[in-house]
Amino acid sequence: SALTIRLYTWNAEQALDIHFFTRRLDAALAQRERLFADAIARGETNAWRLFFSEADGISGLIIDKYADAIMVQVGSKALLPFLDGMVGHLAAETGIQDIVVRADEDSAAREGMAPDEFSARSRTQRTSVRIRENNLLFDVDLRRGQKTGFFLDQRMNRQRVAAYARDRRVLSAYCYTGAFEVYAAAAGARDVTGIDRSESALDQARVHHEINRTRSPIDYVRADVPEALRKLRDAGRTFDLIILDPPRFVSTRAQKEKGLRAYKDINLLAMKLLTPGGVLASFSCSGQITTTDFKAMIGWAAIDSGRRVTILESLGQPPDHPVFAVFPESEYLK
Repeated sequence: SALTIRLYTWNAEQALDIHFFTRRLDAALAQRERLFADAIARGETNAWRLFFSEADGISGLIIDKYADAIMVQVGSKALLPFLDGMVGHLAAETGIQDIVVRADEDSAAREGMAPDEFSARSRTQRTSVRIRENNLLFDVDLRRGQKTGFFLDQRMNRQRVAAYARDRRVLSAYCYTGAFEVYAAAAGARDVTGIDRSESALDQARVHHEINRTRSPIDYVRADVPEALRKLRDAGRTFDLIILDPPRFVSTRAQKEKGLRAYKDINLLAMKLLTPGGVLASFSCSGQITTTDFKAMIGWAAIDSGRRVTILESLGQPPDHPVFAVFPESEYLK
């Protein structure tokens, strides 16, 4: 494992039994019920994170609610003896019976967990579910989607970025299944281009535009993002709004310097592709990269681009992805 210790409690007298874990689950479920009471009442959103690992008190456990299905992602072998009990408790407390259990692939490889240990614990054969997010529709692959199938942590940020999209030419890099582009198109973007390496993700992105009946012209390109950005630069292409939402470039401290160089490379290219007055929405999901690190990287990219760059907004993760005050890595999205 990459982690020497997983800390569940400072109380040496506390037994780590199923009751300990279900109490932590109950506390997180109650918090989400309060957070999303208005969204539930209005019917505008039916997907959010129910449990966020260390921030909710169980290291290695992530649970997402997707409409009438639940995804449980396990990242620690220590949780296996309690997993069936927690899944049963989730079903009883939420009333949702379609529960998919998956392993975090990186953790499974490091800790010697076989995927079969998890698939057998699932309570459904469903492979997909349609969700509603801010009144837009998306299909989630419960079995093969990245992470838990959909990036719920960008829910609020997609709205903020879309506020800049009207009448703009939009480029979205590392677009996955097209959520940022659907928001931009729904907000009245002039046209939208998406880039990703996964053809299956791009196929799903096209479906998302169809089911949301977006009207902006859409062009999806399968390519390596840095290479594609360089080709666009060399071709003299420009865009009014560029979205960079890359995968995690930094997983360990040893990767930090190399990862920051990779972030600077794509941000520098994006700045060169922006029209005067253009907007860049740039994200990092690497917990090892602090907000200070990220802003410093943006500054160096701005200097090398020769452009005058100002920061309009600093975005982060929504409250269903809480930050544990004594675990700074839980503040991962910036």
